Amino acid sequence: MDRGGCQMSGGGGGGNGMITLEDLEAFTEEQLSDAGSLEEEGADMEADGSGRMLQYWQEVARGHQVEVSQDMAEPIQQLSSNNHGRSQREHVPFTLLVRKEKCGEVLFEKRHYEKGHWACITMREDTYEQSICYGFMRIMRYICQQNSIRDYLGMTLPILTVVRTDANHSVLSQDVTVAYYLPLEHQDQPPHPDDNEIIIEVWPATTVYTRAFTGPTNEVTIINQISAMAELLDSPGVCVNDSFIVAGYTNPAHSNRQNEIWFLERR
Repeated sequence: MDRGGCQMSGGGGGGNGMITLEDLEAFTEEQLSDAGSLEEEGADMEADGSGRMLQYWQEVARGHQVEVSQDMAEPIQQLSSNNHGRSQREHVPFTLLVRKEKCGEVLFEKRHYEKGHWACITMREDTYEQSICYGFMRIMRYICQQNSIRDYLGMTLPILTVVRTDANHSVLSQDVTVAYYLPLEHQDQPPHPDDNEIIIEVWPATTVYTRAFTGPTNEVTIINQISAMAELLDSPGVCVNDSFIVAGYTNPAHSNRQNEIWFLERR
């Protein structure tokens, strides 16, 4: 994978919840009780306008030494509001190939994803959380009118994050890539980003092994999830062993975040 892109192939893919669909943990109990899924969040906050939503994001980000600028107010408002009936989140389409269960618990799934257009950006901030936050905010601007058609593109889930490790799967690389799947109506002709560091790529058809987990995503939990998934696979050697994907479906403010770890099958 090119350092500026994020192809879902032998070289990588990428993500998680809302300020990046990634873990931002500086929440009070009151905030956690108010925050929900991406679908719920807009309904809770839209009535109070963009000011409250911006303050909410700024408080969340502060816990990870991330600044949310005033110009994020409009993208946050658009992403969280109804957008003239277009607020429903599309899910990235896939075909389920295998589901492995034990005692009624799903251990992992094997899925096939068709080729498609993804918008992605690779960040190299001081910390993992900072890279995720700043990367997703730039993707948000692209989704919310900073694109060649000057229109809201629509939100898709999951948001993916590419993570890379050393040979022992004990350390994450500083480079982090955030990836957003273009909604179906824009797959044939993806709008061009104003931000020249956001790359539109066609990812090839890919087979992935996925395992669901809940809670925050950070360096420790990601490494733990990679280790747990490797132990479950009968033949881990069939997968890429230095690049992994974190997929996020839920606002990170939610107390029961929904995530997946993805292993990419070698092509």
